[in-house]
Amino acid sequence: MPKKKMDPRIQLLLEILERSYDRQAWHGTIAKSSIRGLKPAEALWRPGSKRHNIWEIVLHMAYWKYAVRRRLTQGPKSGFPRKGSDWIMAPSNPDEKAWKMDVALLHEQHKLLYETVESLSPARLDYIPPNAKLRNLMTIYGIAAHDVYHTGQIQLLKKLQRAR
Repeated sequence: MPKKKMDPRIQLLLEILERSYDRQAWHGTIAKSSIRGLKPAEALWRPGSKRHNIWEIVLHMAYWKYAVRRRLTQGPKSGFPRKGSDWIMAPSNPDEKAWKMDVALLHEQHKLLYETVESLSPARLDYIPPNAKLRNLMTIYGIAAHDVYHTGQIQLLKKLQRAR
């Protein structure tokens, strides 16, 4: 049976999600590439007190992918695999295994978000969920922009760290 034609807006949103996270983009480094090969010590480095490190940015990105997916599906607020929300601290034992688990968490949350957007009906794109200000379409676009923004931060933190 032929595959049903996808709404062009959903196709474009999927392309934007891919190009901000795991496919080559015109703007430079993508989120997935920005953390590839980092060691826990590099991910934990802070440019100053009360400044975020890469590890926290990775958890923040994972959390917001989860939050957007929850908003799109009207799912329950429980279910994020790490305790906390928004800016989650690195684990108390920040070793290689913990870093790999948190990087895998980010990848998994991206995959789940992508699949959720892929399965949306076109009518859901214009829907504004309760307690939200924007249509789902703009929220999806926004989470892709969120990746690009934080990828820039990660790249800057890596350069600052290496320049010390």
